[in-house]
Amino acid sequence: MTGLAIPPFPACRLLRVAMLVGAAVLAWLLPAWADPLCPALPALPALHLPHFRAARQRGVEGVIVALGSSSTRGTMASNLAHTYPAVLQAALSRALPHWDIAVLNRGIGGQDAPEELARLQADVIAVRPQVVIWQVGANGALHNEDPAMFRRLVTEGVDRLHDAGIDVILMDNQHSPRIDAAPEHGVLDEALAQVAAQTGASLFPRSLLMREWGKEGAPPVDFVATDGLHHNDRGYDCVARSMAQEIVAALRDPKTVSASR
Repeated sequence: MTGLAIPPFPACRLLRVAMLVGAAVLAWLLPAWADPLCPALPALPALHLPHFRAARQRGVEGVIVALGSSSTRGTMASNLAHTYPAVLQAALSRALPHWDIAVLNRGIGGQDAPEELARLQADVIAVRPQVVIWQVGANGALHNEDPAMFRRLVTEGVDRLHDAGIDVILMDNQHSPRIDAAPEHGVLDEALAQVAAQTGASLFPRSLLMREWGKEGAPPVDFVATDGLHHNDRGYDCVARSMAQEIVAALRDPKTVSASR
């Protein structure tokens, strides 16, 4: 009895399968923030997150509140999974697989320092996070907010968060055509840097990050949506991955061991 002939597995198909498997393995092994669409992370000011680090050491859930306006809410993202808080949670969970982390999105479009300060207790302090990422200043720049008032309100908010035992990361404005055209955007970014220096809050300089990406051949407009204001999916993704990398680095920094103030 003649046996059935088994056709040889095409070499090209075998190569394709091997490449797909290899790509899948590489994706698993790469850091959570590695993405071919995102430029390399430049040197940024270190984040100081003693309360977040202490929570990890105690084994309690890590809670981060993302406070801000439409850039936090995720306007112009293709879906909720592409907002920066959602990408941040996924990246942190992947980088720290043995620690439960929640990133809560408390972004409301159109708001800035006055409105966000007014809901600080209910939307932020009441949920008892260890970290707040406060994205603030974009709408202030667009509406010519008084820089002195802006600085006073943000300082008050940071002080209240610190008094509640919460680490604070201030995030400044994105580089986009509409923000760059606002006369006060640079002044408000500088005000945030001053508040961070005076209060001990951390600063995540999104404006510097995007300028450095431009030096690597990825101009800021590549990360901006068609409305000329908000991020596109690539922008939200790369900002969140950069933030995740900085947060993980802060957790490994021995200078952040003490959570006392």
